[in-house]
Amino acid sequence: MSAEAFDVVVAGGGPAGSTAASLVAMQGHRVLLVEKEVFPRYQVGESLLPSTVHGVCRMLGVTDELAETDFPVKRGATFQWGARPEPWAFSFEASSRLTGSTSFAYQADRARFDEILLNNAKRKGVVVREGCSVTAVVEEGDRVTGLRYLDPDGGEHEVGARFVVDASGHESPLFSSVGGTRDHAESFRGLALSGYFGNGCKRLPEPHAGDALSVTFDKGWFWYVPLFGGLTSVGAVVRGEVAEKLPDDREEAFKALIAECPTISDLLSEGMRVTAGKYGKLRIREDFVYHQTTFRRPGMILVGDAACSVDPLFSSGVHLATYSALLAARSINSVLAGDLDEETALTEFEARYRREFGAFSEFLAAFHAMTGDEHPEPESFVDLATGVSSGDEAFVAGGEGAAAPGEPMFPGGLAVSPDGMKWLPRPPAAL
Repeated sequence: MSAEAFDVVVAGGGPAGSTAASLVAMQGHRVLLVEKEVFPRYQVGESLLPSTVHGVCRMLGVTDELAETDFPVKRGATFQWGARPEPWAFSFEASSRLTGSTSFAYQADRARFDEILLNNAKRKGVVVREGCSVTAVVEEGDRVTGLRYLDPDGGEHEVGARFVVDASGHESPLFSSVGGTRDHAESFRGLALSGYFGNGCKRLPEPHAGDALSVTFDKGWFWYVPLFGGLTSVGAVVRGEVAEKLPDDREEAFKALIAECPTISDLLSEGMRVTAGKYGKLRIREDFVYHQTTFRRPGMILVGDAACSVDPLFSSGVHLATYSALLAARSINSVLAGDLDEETALTEFEARYRREFGAFSEFLAAFHAMTGDEHPEPESFVDLATGVSSGDEAFVAGGEGAAAPGEPMFPGGLAVSPDGMKWLPRPPAAL
């Protein structure tokens, strides 16, 4: 077994892993990223939020590269929800925390988006090893001091590090190493079936043609996301008691669910489901709402879906992944620079990430309970739906560094450094 040493080793090369690795490497630290797949690879979750595009991606330096893609521009979202038959929409520009130039996001091909972030990590100096599967963490007493992984030929390797970041997703082989349990939300237990449809799928009328559409029906709700080249991502999310009664043939079950939702059935009436290539497989995900009871231990941090996951209704998956990675990178950078002790820095990480996860979880529960006769309060809803409700300095007014009014205090009483990369003690007048 070969042994190496880095400042940080990251498991997983998706948006959470690439973001954390890049932001730490940008501070001059030695970072290894280990990814089990070889990019580009398929991933669901195409709908991005402005906080990711204009906050995290700006810090990473990839906004120009994203602008050069053919990803459809997303300026809001449309809902046909509850008993009310008329659709209603909101625009990102309704948030006063966004400027006109930052009030949009993209419907991204995740294979390309994730590859852009991973290639950027390589340019920032991260050592990236693809086709390598992590197997376990290395421990010394209560502390995690590295991890083990298998290379593409099956050779076993051990890597030492000051910090291990688990960004390997909901199927992480490492998350239980932090201790605690993974608690699933009983009210959100269910099943998501999703696939892709080609040319011929209808679009919403302008100015909402790039919106993600969410539609309720008797058994749950559908997403309908317009992608590049006429491709459309369609998913049905059904409750647990409905999932138990679905036919074993999931293809037939998906067709039947579409037929039960007139709005989606009409939009797909001239489109055919893609049945070949990376978009040809019907995808299934069960019990996707959960949280780990602890996100960290000495030497180890969970980010993205390794830590927690919410209902996909507000397209918040990539936001939570990249924001948690940003929070983790700030904590790691502060400790490696000798500015803060580890307990203070990681307490700040976990408090802020739990607050963000909690905000989405609570609002989603309330939103699912809506009958359709009421709409959410406009600006607070849009702030959440754009990913800027935290008031984090990285997301405010295009990331100019000013703290949002009324930003909550957290246990460490810390602020964000002007470059957004570390934590700073607040001046006494601010405490």
